[in-house]
Amino acid sequence: MVEKPYFAHESCYIDEPCSIGEGTRIWHFSHVMKNSVIGKACTIGQNVLVSTDVRIGDGCKIQNNVSLYTGVQLEDDVFCGPSAVFTNVINPRSEVVRKDEYRPTLVRRGATIGANATIVCGVTLGQYAFVGAGAVVTRDVPDFALMTGNPARQRGFMCRCGLKLELIADKAHCRTCATSYVGSGQGLKLAP
Repeated sequence: MVEKPYFAHESCYIDEPCSIGEGTRIWHFSHVMKNSVIGKACTIGQNVLVSTDVRIGDGCKIQNNVSLYTGVQLEDDVFCGPSAVFTNVINPRSEVVRKDEYRPTLVRRGATIGANATIVCGVTLGQYAFVGAGAVVTRDVPDFALMTGNPARQRGFMCRCGLKLELIADKAHCRTCATSYVGSGQGLKLAP
């Protein structure tokens, strides 16, 4: 028997073919479906669903009870809090098949999605965006934006180290990690 480069608890299901990176850990009662890709050094918590064709980058942390449905793509270092939910059809009905209407959802590098947040399909969450617990995201989120509420509204900006930034004259400087930012459209970008 060939030893796998990842850990999968004996209670989880892994449907072949799929790709799971070195050092990834998959915990109790999770299900990884065929044709999905999970990067290196990821943590897939208890009772997580990774549906067919989902793409997960390196270093992602998917907490317990998260469902990643077909059409979801997570770039590197994304954090999904417990019971975060993704959708893939905008107008589901049990008796109407809409598999050809799946809308893609992209979560860019370093973004955080809080516990019990819902990400409605067809949106992009910007780099290092921070979606608060219980928020319902219905539209695109700028880079570094802090989003809370239902529907989610922007309440400021977050540093890539995870602390809230104070924006002054279209510039921000993190007091903790010393990273500087400048305004870029509706979002922020790293200062040159």
